[in-house]
Amino acid sequence: MSEGPLVLPPVRLLPAADLARLALAVPLLDRALRLTKWATPERPVDAMGELLDDDLVRAADELGLSTEEGEEGLAETAQAWGVAVDTGLLAVEIDEEAEESTPVGELAGRAVPGEAYERITGGDPQDVLDIWLSAAETALAEAAAPDFESLREVMEDGDQALLDELDWDPEEEAEFLDSALANLYALMAMEAAEAADAPGDEPGSVPLPVLAASLVVPDEMEQPSDAVLEEVTEVMMRLDDHFRLLATSGLLDYQPVDEALIEEAEDEEAPGGAGEELDPEEVSRYGMVRLTPLGVHGMRERLADAGAHAPAIGDLAAGSGTALLEALTHYPDHAARAEAELWLAGRKAADAARELLAAARGHDPEAPGRRLICQQTLTLLGAEAEPALREVLDDRRLGGLARVWLTERGAADVPAPDADMVFWLTIDTLAAQLAADDAPELLSDLVRDLVARHDGFFDAAWRVDHPATADVLEAMGRLHPDRKSAKDARKAAFKARSRTSS
Repeated sequence: MSEGPLVLPPVRLLPAADLARLALAVPLLDRALRLTKWATPERPVDAMGELLDDDLVRAADELGLSTEEGEEGLAETAQAWGVAVDTGLLAVEIDEEAEESTPVGELAGRAVPGEAYERITGGDPQDVLDIWLSAAETALAEAAAPDFESLREVMEDGDQALLDELDWDPEEEAEFLDSALANLYALMAMEAAEAADAPGDEPGSVPLPVLAASLVVPDEMEQPSDAVLEEVTEVMMRLDDHFRLLATSGLLDYQPVDEALIEEAEDEEAPGGAGEELDPEEVSRYGMVRLTPLGVHGMRERLADAGAHAPAIGDLAAGSGTALLEALTHYPDHAARAEAELWLAGRKAADAARELLAAARGHDPEAPGRRLICQQTLTLLGAEAEPALREVLDDRRLGGLARVWLTERGAADVPAPDADMVFWLTIDTLAAQLAADDAPELLSDLVRDLVARHDGFFDAAWRVDHPATADVLEAMGRLHPDRKSAKDARKAAFKARSRTSS
């Protein structure tokens, strides 16, 4: 059976211009741009498109990277040059004859500023972001590549296949890293939705053990076994290696695992011990990671390209009322309010109210959810919307919520609803809350209070002409804490089904 697309919580993005300014300051892209400017109008390259040895040293000096203490400065310079080529900031032109006959490291062509350099210097924020994301993709590919220092050791030692000896599958490692970043995106989005950042943590930061556990521990497992905890530790160390390599990409803010813990882990079971909770004061020693604002943007683009539904606050501002209500039924409360405010900001109050009320109509299973979101969105409007609400007072499906809105604002001459309208609105609201899978304990309290306020509630409720009446009454039978009331609810549900089937 095929599954639907991955649906992720909505995120809030910085404006494109702000993101572009951040992107231009990212070390990986900044170095590539500086080398492109330095290479203008052209620089000689070898058959692989890489700088010749002398120019590589000059390029390192241009970037202020020391070449006196080992090869690290040259390696970082070569990486920056590779990013410039991979992103199209530099275009490499190799002589066809030289490409076949010239050894690597000897002159075979030239590098000149490319089309991407013209785009990024043109100042369009989206061009800047596209090129930064291309640079980040290069960094991700390198992070998933084999450890070439280990490769050299294998080459010196043996005659077996290199990647077999390393037990390294680049495609598998790339998928692992993609999964980790997708989980990080989802964890940060959910944490923001719940406003549950722990005191003292950098907003949005996720402990590395939590991220590792999200990749390993099955959802249904309440208490991880020692074997699973060992696997979590192994995944943590893999992530630590990858995230260190992504430090200059602009994707992550990462506080690495404390080196002392790595030494301790060689003598003990695992960081934190099997089954032990981490001391909040010590948790940062195990690594803390967050996507930067750029990283949130970049991961959202990558996830959307992979077919996931990854909304951002503001996506619906120019859309229809129907699109707004349908989407917000699946949004966390704070995100739904923020999106609704943006949608309302571009419209006159009365016109917005009419469009929302029209979108709230319907008898389909999703209609109760739309009406509940409509009612919540209408609370954001002031007195200017009153004429639109009065227009639906006689509507049997919308008149109840219109009366609630008018009464809450102290409007005059609001006609009292009849009993049928009160019970219909009650069933409709419960149907929406049940569909939203609200907290069972809260729904249980609501059901108990409703029944307590209305004598003979179930005797009247089963007669309500609403598509969800029987389902709502059955749910009330499950949720009501009183055994007799629960039994009355089930009886009423049976009557409602009998009425609709006859």
